[in-house]
Amino acid sequence: MDASVLNNPRLKALIEEERTKALTNELVAKLTHICWDKCVTGSIGSSFSRSEASCLSNCGKRFAEVKMMTMQRFTER
Repeated sequence: MDASVLNNPRLKALIEEERTKALTNELVAKLTHICWDKCVTGSIGSSFSRSEASCLSNCGKRFAEVKMMTMQRFTER
């Protein structure tokens, strides 16, 4: 492989975009796993109970806030 290919700005942008997608998918999987285990306590039906829906919403929001705070702290260093 020609080394100049690795310095191609379009290729770098594509790789970064794919890396971002992969990290987003990983984050969603973690969020789903954590919040599902914490919030869904009853049998699976056609909809969530009011308390499950509220818990899932709050869990997702807190998870996102903590993730953003963590990322900001690392970028500040």
